[in-house]
Amino acid sequence: MVNAHDLLWGMTPAHLPAQAPAWVLNAISAGHPVVVRRAVAEPGQVAVGVRGRLREQRFAAQMPVLAVQRRVAPEALRGVSSARDLPALRALDQLRPLLAHADWGVSGSAGFELASGIEALHALSDLDLILRTPEPLDRNAACALLAILDTAPCPVDLQLQTPFGAVALREWASGSRRVLLKTAGGAHLVLDPWQAVA
Repeated sequence: MVNAHDLLWGMTPAHLPAQAPAWVLNAISAGHPVVVRRAVAEPGQVAVGVRGRLREQRFAAQMPVLAVQRRVAPEALRGVSSARDLPALRALDQLRPLLAHADWGVSGSAGFELASGIEALHALSDLDLILRTPEPLDRNAACALLAILDTAPCPVDLQLQTPFGAVALREWASGSRRVLLKTAGGAHLVLDPWQAVA
C-alpha cells in the first residue's frame, strides 16, 4: 500500500514514456527515487513524479507496483538528521519536539534529501510537512498549530492528510468557508475536507 508523498525506488528508464525529457532519464538512470503523487493510475501501476535538479523540473509518470524495491514514507524521516546547515533543516530540528505527539512526516525537497542523500534543498527552500488527520482538526487547533509553525526559520507548508485527500493547514486555519481538497480525482472546493467529495 503506497500513499501520496511516499518515496519509491526501483523505477527504470524502461518504465518511462518515449517522450520523457533527457533530465528525467538521467534522474532515473542515476537511481533517484520517485514520489507518489495523488492521481488515478492504471491497474498494477502507481502514479509517481520524477524530480529534477531545478524547481520546474517535475515529470508525471507511472511505475509498475511490482517494480517497487523500497518505499520510504514521510513518517520514517521524522528522526533523520542532516549535517547541512540550511533554514529548512533548522526549522525541522526546531519543530520536531513540538510535533512529538502528532502523526507527522517530512515531504517535499527536505524529505527527498533526507531519504536519498541527494541534495535538493537550498537556502530559500520551504519545509514541507504532512500531518495525518483521520479525525477532523478543529479550526482553532489549526490556528494554534499554524502559529507554532510560523515561528520556524523558514516558511513551513503543512498539508493535512484526511481520509479523502489533502488540504493545506494554512488554508484550513484561514477561516475560508470553502477550502481546496486535493484528491486522486483532482482538486475540489469543499466545505469539509473530512467528508467524501460528492
